[in-house]
Amino acid sequence: MVIIMASRIGKLPLSIPPSVEVKVKGSKVIMTSDKGELSCDVPSRISVKKDGAILTILPKDESTEAQSMHGLVRTMLSNQLIGLTEGFKKQLEIVGTGYNAQMSGDTLNLRLGFSHPVSVTQPKGVSLSVSENVISVEGIDKQQVGEVAANIRKFRPPEPYKGKGIKYLGEVIRRKAGKAGKA
Repeated sequence: MVIIMASRIGKLPLSIPPSVEVKVKGSKVIMTSDKGELSCDVPSRISVKKDGAILTILPKDESTEAQSMHGLVRTMLSNQLIGLTEGFKKQLEIVGTGYNAQMSGDTLNLRLGFSHPVSVTQPKGVSLSVSENVISVEGIDKQQVGEVAANIRKFRPPEPYKGKGIKYLGEVIRRKAGKAGKA
């Protein structure tokens, strides 16, 4: 007995906002708006159909691979629509005495307690900005924005004793007690 599980997320149709233009060319979906252009390669076991202002994602067969990709493809296309209309933003907070960040042109300069400053060049498609020890990473591609923010955080992740380092805004750092004093 084979039980066919359909993705609850994949079944939901996507409504296309009027500011976004969508083209389905074979196994590629191309979306454009005034903010930019994004494309998604759809796996061969998934089909995408555009009917007016509605995108529907359907599995071509009942294989487990098609079922597992069904919801993923729908979420990826949904993220592209959100990115082209609203955009994505991640904020990083720098905590620590003497730790700071400055923008000079397209380069983010970080002072993180090393003997040298750390420089990050602004990648294409992402904008970096700094205001008081908060770094903002903005762009239309959710995956690229998250990756750039994670790479910046990697330079000095927050440590558990004093909480010094680079953390996401609103991230809670589990603190450890220091050395136990002699009684």
